[in-house]
Amino acid sequence: MLATLAVANYRSLRSFVLPMGRINLVTGANGSGKSSLYRALRLLAETAQGGVVPALAREGGLSSTLWAGPEKFSRGMLSGDVPVQGGPRTEPVSLKLGFAGESFGYAIDLGLPEPSLSMFGRDPEIKSEAIWSGPFLRAASLLMDRRGPMAKLRDGRQWHVAAQHLSQFESVFTQLADPERAPEVMALRESIRGWRFYDHFRSDADAPARWPQLGTRTPVLSHDGRDLAAAWQTIREIGDVASLEASVDDAFPGAVVRVGQEGDRLLLTFQQPGLLRPLSSAELSDGTLRYLLWIAALHTPRPPPLMVLNEPETSLHPDLLPALGRLILKASTTCQVWVVSHASRLIAALEESPDCHSLRLEKTLSETRIVGQGMLDEPAWYWPSR
Repeated sequence: MLATLAVANYRSLRSFVLPMGRINLVTGANGSGKSSLYRALRLLAETAQGGVVPALAREGGLSSTLWAGPEKFSRGMLSGDVPVQGGPRTEPVSLKLGFAGESFGYAIDLGLPEPSLSMFGRDPEIKSEAIWSGPFLRAASLLMDRRGPMAKLRDGRQWHVAAQHLSQFESVFTQLADPERAPEVMALRESIRGWRFYDHFRSDADAPARWPQLGTRTPVLSHDGRDLAAAWQTIREIGDVASLEASVDDAFPGAVVRVGQEGDRLLLTFQQPGLLRPLSSAELSDGTLRYLLWIAALHTPRPPPLMVLNEPETSLHPDLLPALGRLILKASTTCQVWVVSHASRLIAALEESPDCHSLRLEKTLSETRIVGQGMLDEPAWYWPSR
């Protein structure tokens, strides 16, 4: 389970370190930085897939994603006595992402390359990476240390050079992960690759979930929900059937969901009290279909280390939100959950749990901060040097 998340110089997250719990609820007004924090998590996940630099490019490149304010705020700026202004840069251009968990911690530092004649001369480079054991980076707990193209691995009390010519646009996770030479890198990569993100299921008239699809065993629902029927049937065969049916009844009392076949294709049907025939998924309202998608996603027989839900209340009637909250709380018993929401009824349902770690964001001089968190409340955190 992740214990700390740290971000520096990414959009409105100039210097951001937050503690994490089993259920993490991120709230705040529009523009407070909820989406930036969600994107930062996705960028961290991309490091294990080899796509962190392309992901930054899709956001407009490093220059578009960097913190646009001054390097530091003076007391006068914070009090409003003097206008916000920049000055000579004292530190190199840097975007940093990192986390610490129960077993390992990881951090990456991205910056601009040295001037060259390459047409890719503005692509960000990985300046440093580090993997350590324990809650924060210390010299004694460092297991892997990368500086530019060179990476070193700890072997007992000794260090040995594992690589000297690493590509500077790819993480060590795609170049150095080896079960024998670098088991820590391999283990951490596989853990990050297991993170799961769900962001706005499709429920429009042409959504794949509305129509019969070829069915194979599906322990993990796809990000757009196209394999809903297959995922539902997989849960019925190898998952928690009683909890699945209880979740349907909690939201739609008396309703029954079944999986049918049309040749080699599977389709979902929804029977409600008072109807003479079941409804196909093509006939369901957007909200009903979207809620069934959440039931399938959160009842996965293969729980991830971390499940990130971005505004799961979208298209749902407010009366369904307490049931959605109970559904998320049930899922949190098998995996760590991160929820971004601004729906008051969902927030209230989640905050009923003593395990809910609620984080309300606000902006001060365009910088995202956690309401009520002072400097002494931040977890200990140290970035690797270049």
